[in-house]
Amino acid sequence: MEISGNTALYAGMNAIQTGQNRVDQAAGQIASSAVERSASSQSSEAQVNRLRGVDRSQESDLAASMVEMSMGKIQAELGVKVAKASDAVLGTLIDTYA
Repeated sequence: MEISGNTALYAGMNAIQTGQNRVDQAAGQIASSAVERSASSQSSEAQVNRLRGVDRSQESDLAASMVEMSMGKIQAELGVKVAKASDAVLGTLIDTYA
């Protein structure tokens, strides 16, 4: 029996990496939003009134970033489960045919 490549393991590892990238990107968006908010807190009264509309859109962007971060976490966790299951199956196959 020849085992050329464990595609399930590679799929799991890819899911982990993609999930981590998603978390990193969402965290960067959240951090940049926090920096923008602190910069706008030092504005004049007229600028504050104008930025209130922007704050509402930033809140929805912040919520979307939080959702993306949660999805990335779940994706990475599922990738770990796939990789572990693949490893277990491969171990069982080797034990069976050894």
